Amino acid sequence: MSNVARYALPAVSGVTAAAVMLGIYFAVLTLASGWSFTVSQFQQFWPYVMALVVGFGAQIGLFVHLRRIHAHHHNARHAVAVSGTASTAAMLACCTHYLANLIPMLGMAGAITLVSQFQTELFWVGLAFNAAGLAYIGAQVVRSGHHMLGGKA
Repeated sequence: MSNVARYALPAVSGVTAAAVMLGIYFAVLTLASGWSFTVSQFQQFWPYVMALVVGFGAQIGLFVHLRRIHAHHHNARHAVAVSGTASTAAMLACCTHYLANLIPMLGMAGAITLVSQFQTELFWVGLAFNAAGLAYIGAQVVRSGHHMLGGKA
């Protein structure tokens, strides 16, 4: 199998996952607060958003590659699920305080207010989970590839 064929599915999977995550970000914010607000929030927080999106896409690409190396390596799925969830939550947390207009319940409004006060910190938490997920899955890819070549990891 050529290198292009070997890496095409993981690359396409990663790019697709990243695009879907970015689409969710834009869809949720647009539905909650309108297009102009979404654009302004993206302009303000784009470095965080894009780092989370690219990191999530890389995790998915590495996971697909790992799955192809070792079909029964289920531990990596948990890292993708946890860090992917944290990344998505961090991206959406930047603007959830505007959902208070749609959610009349006082308890939810209080939680949204609390989240909005820590949006930058939540981005950093998402980035930390993202980095941890990438490190874990990357180590699994290296270890699995090393075992496939007959080495010890």
